[in-house]
Amino acid sequence: MFETISMPEFEQLIKKKSVSIIDVREAHEYEQGHIADVLFIPMQSIPEQLDTLDYDENYYVICHSGVRSNAVCQYLAQEGYHVTNVMGGMSAWKGESVYGM
Repeated sequence: MFETISMPEFEQLIKKKSVSIIDVREAHEYEQGHIADVLFIPMQSIPEQLDTLDYDENYYVICHSGVRSNAVCQYLAQEGYHVTNVMGGMSAWKGESVYGM
């Protein structure tokens, strides 16, 4: 089981506190703009990167629209991680973006 947060709620949350964000998009999407200080782990790399994640951390998972991040949240939750899907994804992001790798 995992939670879902809307992009407006997420934007308000990150103004108040520091959170751990995982961007699961493909490299070419990430290079076109991403949130600063995110963990970049493309969706297909999640299983092999599990040992880099902390079970005690709550991760906010983001993709382009919320579909891939939803699938990743289902997987990570089944593996025992605390995750929240960011609905709307980067297509709804109105904050500053960082470009390139």
